Amino acid sequence: ILAILRNNEMLTWPEKVKFAIGLLPAIIGGQAYVEAQDGLTVQEWMRKQVQPSDLVRELGVPDRVTTEVFIAMSKALNFINPDELSMQCILIALNRFLQEKHGSKMAFLDGNPPERLCLPIVEHIQSLGGEVRLNSRVQKIELNDDGTVKNFLLTNGNVIDGDAYVFATPVDILKLQLPENWKEMAYFKRLEKLVGVPVINIHIWFDRKLKNTYDHLLFSRSSLLSVYADMSLTCKEYYNPNQSMLELVFAPAEEWISCSDSEIIDATMKELAKLFPDEISADQSKAKIVKYHVVKTPRSVYKTIPNCEPCRPLQRSPVEGFYLAGDYTKQKYLASMEGAVLSGKLCAQAIVQDYVLLAARGKGRLAEASMCP
Repeated sequence: ILAILRNNEMLTWPEKVKFAIGLLPAIIGGQAYVEAQDGLTVQEWMRKQVQPSDLVRELGVPDRVTTEVFIAMSKALNFINPDELSMQCILIALNRFLQEKHGSKMAFLDGNPPERLCLPIVEHIQSLGGEVRLNSRVQKIELNDDGTVKNFLLTNGNVIDGDAYVFATPVDILKLQLPENWKEMAYFKRLEKLVGVPVINIHIWFDRKLKNTYDHLLFSRSSLLSVYADMSLTCKEYYNPNQSMLELVFAPAEEWISCSDSEIIDATMKELAKLFPDEISADQSKAKIVKYHVVKTPRSVYKTIPNCEPCRPLQRSPVEGFYLAGDYTKQKYLASMEGAVLSGKLCAQAIVQDYVLLAARGKGRLAEASMCP
């Protein structure tokens, strides 16, 4: 709050006061008010604050709050613009910042995710007797006569049998794999409204050190760029005192996902020239690109549009022994890495709670197998 009050470059004091007045219903109304805003986009909520009365219009939230604040928040939270994002998403994020001591704290891995995040997880699973199989894609979820999971059939022909089955994938992949018998169940049918957002991630190495960057995640109000960071400052593995490496999220990306890497880089450089006018130019007459890497994700986090909150499923499905994990499932951190991790913990809790039931199912299958000739 202190940082917002001290920043006079984005909003004037009168605009800050009007913004605070506009948020009063959320503060006073609490969770009930927040949930009621799921049917409105950020832009619709803003317009709702401005009433026909001239007096109220004077006190209403200024349009500049959208262009100066909400556009950056919308793109950072869900990679889409305020005219699409559910206002509930913004209010939930603001509540996290207000209620949790470290709610607005940013952090980076000190190296690349495969080595610093994925490998330790694999090693931990293996140390407990578990197994991690790579390049083993699920081709089909095969069912028993009662509609429960019989096994997972892999594309290489192998079959995976288990006491409990967890699908920890983006929602779009789950929908592709759903058995026909399940698709009309209300729990799974609601998933139709949940769709992944196209996102492009860009890494650009420059031949010099950029001066106007910080050891922090930066939020852009650019029409094409979302959040970005100078990884030569924020990440131990990429540290370089002489050259900068920017990692950027290019979003909204729906219209750009089919473009070539060179077209995307050209558009990015034009935007960076606006952010760093003294150091970067679109024609590279200033800072020059040493190399770049473009990663396209046609379907990433679920799109947090109005009225999608009731469609998010609990981790425990109505199919006995089948569970879900992923940021799109019910948890308090919305579409995010934190949300994905928390969903995994909630999924594990559900399995532990169902242990007796799952153990009984396993014994039943063993008994059936022993009776077969």
